[in-house]
Amino acid sequence: MATAETVGVRAPAWRGGFGRLWSAAVLSSFGDSLRTAALPLLAVTLTDRPLLVASVTACGYLPWLVFGLLGGAVADRVDQRRAMWTVDVVRGLLVAAFAVAVALGHASIALLIALAVALTTLQTLFDNAATALLPALVDPAALGGANARLMTGQRVAGGLFGAPAAPLLLTAGAAVPFAADAATFLVAAALVASLRTTAPERGPRPAGSTLRREIADGLRALWHDRVLRGLCAATTLCNIGMGALIATLVVLVTGRLDAGTAGYAAAATAYAAGNLAGAAVNGRLVARTGRLRAVLLAGTAQIGALVVIGSVRSLAAVVAAMAVFGCMGMVWNVNTTTLMQQRSPAGMLGRVGSAFRTLAVAGAPLGALLGGAVATAWGLHTPALLAAAFFALSVAALIPVRAADVPVAAPDDAAPDGAATAAHAPR
Repeated sequence: MATAETVGVRAPAWRGGFGRLWSAAVLSSFGDSLRTAALPLLAVTLTDRPLLVASVTACGYLPWLVFGLLGGAVADRVDQRRAMWTVDVVRGLLVAAFAVAVALGHASIALLIALAVALTTLQTLFDNAATALLPALVDPAALGGANARLMTGQRVAGGLFGAPAAPLLLTAGAAVPFAADAATFLVAAALVASLRTTAPERGPRPAGSTLRREIADGLRALWHDRVLRGLCAATTLCNIGMGALIATLVVLVTGRLDAGTAGYAAAATAYAAGNLAGAAVNGRLVARTGRLRAVLLAGTAQIGALVVIGSVRSLAAVVAAMAVFGCMGMVWNVNTTTLMQQRSPAGMLGRVGSAFRTLAVAGAPLGALLGGAVATAWGLHTPALLAAAFFALSVAALIPVRAADVPVAAPDDAAPDGAATAAHAPR
C-alpha cells in the first residue's frame, strides 16, 4: 500500500483515453445537474411538505447502503469500461421513460422516489468502476491533476450551466430537463464505449473466493489504513450535514428567503463558482500543507459558511456563503479521492472505494430526513445549523490523523499559470 503522495507536476494527457473519459463525465454531469435541480422543483409543485420533499433526496442515497459494497467488488472483477457504458445506456433509457411519464401528467412523489432509487442503484457500479479505471488512463504523477480536472469540468458543466438551465427548461415543459438528461447519458455511454483501454490483468482468484469474502477484504484494507479510516469517518459526518442542507435548500431559498426558483438557481450557481475557486487554490494549498491538512482546513471553513446560511436572512449572504462552501468542498473532494486512489492496495481500488463511499454515503439519507424533520419543527433555517454541527464533529474526527505520514507534495494538481483548471463532486 502506498503511504505517500506522488510528487510531481505532471498534467494528464488530453489525447486518448483521459480526454474521452473527461468529455463523457462532463456531458453526463450537465445532464445530472438538470435532473438534480429539476427534481426538487418538480417535487415542490406536487407537495408543500418539507419532509416529503426531503424524502426524494434521502431515497436517492439509500441504494448505496444496500448495493454499494457489491458494486465495488463487481468493479474489481469486470471490465470497468464495459460496465460504465452499459450502466449509462440503462440509465438513459430509465430517465427517458420518466420524461414520458412526466409529459403525460403522471408525475408523483412516489415516482420521483422510484427514479432516484433506480438511478442510484446503477450508480453504485458506475462510480466504483470509474474510480478504478482512472489510474489506468493516466500516469501516477498526474493522478491528482486528473481528478482535479475531471471535477472542474463536472462543476462547470453541471453547476454553471446545468443547474441554472433547469428552471429555464422547466418553463418549456416539466419533462424537458429529464429528456435532455436521458440524451446526455446515451452520448456519454458512446464516448466511454469508444475508449481503447486494455482490461487490467488480474490474477486468478483464490479457491473458494466469493463476493462476500472480497467485500470483507476491502473493508479490512480500509480499516487498517489510519488515514483512510479517519477520512471515511469525517466524510460520513459531513454527509449527514450535507444531506440536511441539500434536501432542504430549495425550501430555505424559496420559502424563508422568498427568492423563488431564480434564487435557488443563484445559490446553486454560487456553489459551482466556488468549486472553481477551490480548484484555483487547491494546488498551492496542498503544496504548503499536504493533502490531509488541506482537508482539515477546508472542513473548518465550511463550518463558518453553514452558520451564515442558517443565521443570516439575506439571499446575498446565502449566495456568498454557498460560494465559500463550494470552494472548500472542492478542496476536500479532490484530496480525499486522490488519497484513496494512492493508498489502496493494487487490484482493490474498487472494493476500498466502495467501502469508503458506502460508509460515507450512509450519512446522507439520515441527514436528509433529519433536515426535513428539524425544518418542520423549528424553522427552515435550522437544517443549515444542524449541518454546521456535524461538520464540526467531522473536523474533530480528522485531528487525530492530521500528523500521519503523508508528506507535503508538489502541486501536481495545480493549474498551469494559475488558471482554474482543477476542481466532487459533491461528497
